Amino acid sequence: MIRMLKTLAVAALLLAGAPAQATTTLDWSPCPDDKIGMECADLQVPVNWQKPEGRKITLKLGRLKATGTAEGSVLVAYGGPGGPGVGLTKTLTQQWADLRKRMNIVTWDTRGYGEQFGGTGTGLPCVWTRLPVPGFPKNDADFGRLADTNRGYAEACRYRDQEFFANMSSADHARDMEAIRKALGEPKLNVYSASYAGFYAQAYARLFPGQVRTMVLDGTWNHSAADWNRELDELARSNEAFMERFFTWCASNDCRDVPRIWRALIARADRAPIPAKRAGVAYNGRDLQAFGLGLARQGPERWVALAKAIRQADRGDASGFVPERGLRYPDQSTGVTECVDWPRFANRAEMDATVARLRRIAPNTGAASTIATETLGCVGWPVPVTNPPSPLPKGLPPLLGAGTWGESDAVQRVLDQVPGSGLVRHDGPGHTLYLLNACAREHIDRYFTDRVLPPNGTKC
Repeated sequence: MIRMLKTLAVAALLLAGAPAQATTTLDWSPCPDDKIGMECADLQVPVNWQKPEGRKITLKLGRLKATGTAEGSVLVAYGGPGGPGVGLTKTLTQQWADLRKRMNIVTWDTRGYGEQFGGTGTGLPCVWTRLPVPGFPKNDADFGRLADTNRGYAEACRYRDQEFFANMSSADHARDMEAIRKALGEPKLNVYSASYAGFYAQAYARLFPGQVRTMVLDGTWNHSAADWNRELDELARSNEAFMERFFTWCASNDCRDVPRIWRALIARADRAPIPAKRAGVAYNGRDLQAFGLGLARQGPERWVALAKAIRQADRGDASGFVPERGLRYPDQSTGVTECVDWPRFANRAEMDATVARLRRIAPNTGAASTIATETLGCVGWPVPVTNPPSPLPKGLPPLLGAGTWGESDAVQRVLDQVPGSGLVRHDGPGHTLYLLNACAREHIDRYFTDRVLPPNGTKC
């Protein structure tokens, strides 16, 4: 079973509050090449928050001032991790227009994610490579080789700045958020967190529960589970539901044979990978599950293509699963932040037991996209998990969640820990709601300004 690493002394240390930082005054000025009225400022923070007087790095902040009388600020984090907040906000001014009538919109380029990620603050002085998700090791020797490979490419990055490399967790980003709150002079934090940035927000809630005024978790996952294995099970059930929606659609859309073909195809591909002739690659069963799940998540507009791809693969050519852009294999979405946030397999026996359990829960999607698969890229990582999932503390004010299919279920599991919280759901595909769904945006804006929550489970 995946270790929670709760007993590690380093985790206990990092999850404790960091030493206080002296109040800083921000020197706002027009952003470079500004055309929308955005102001920028620099904020110095410690590389290592456990050494507040040590070496500093620069966070680049951006602000869209309220168009009316400012009643406070909302700190915006787009996720990624490493999404360049300043650059993204420049392109999204219309979406923030209503909220700006009463609130300043503040964002930042997160620590470590420099120019190669579109950021403008202090970057980690290297480029780490996102490798394709490796196959499940078949024996202990394979597991050892996987650990050596992962450690090799991580060490090439770590060597350039070992201290910075070890302080890139979502908890470190959360401490940066607290420094931003203090520098803004805000009595408490209002934060909008999307996608992976929901991990930053959950870490903030654990570290600084008394400093939260409002917190929105939009299209994120549960990093506050008491039992990580149970959370993996829930992610597997959610993934299976995507395929079941597709199969239900097939029952009345001339692809009734596809569910039967799919199971047989996965088993066959695990024995001998199916070639994708137009790309010169071959996909095993887990590859097909990952790609099939990705198409199923996109809803009916992609289901015709998915049915066609399954039938074509059954005839011996998996070309229909080759991505139109990007890597020809399922992306490895792990790096210096993810590998210190997520529990990872300690050995092959632990991996085998977890994968077998997830396959029983989700026979059509298996372990694909459950985080357990992605963390194969973290096996052998040269620094430990310093920010493992753990429950939220008592005493938090009611939070607001939002999400589409699957996401809303994961967010609900976070909100269940905070009495009085509310959730806005969209019964359809997609990722995050605020920027694309006017109904959800209206509810979120009202929560930020007046702390009025919609009923839990409100549909948009």
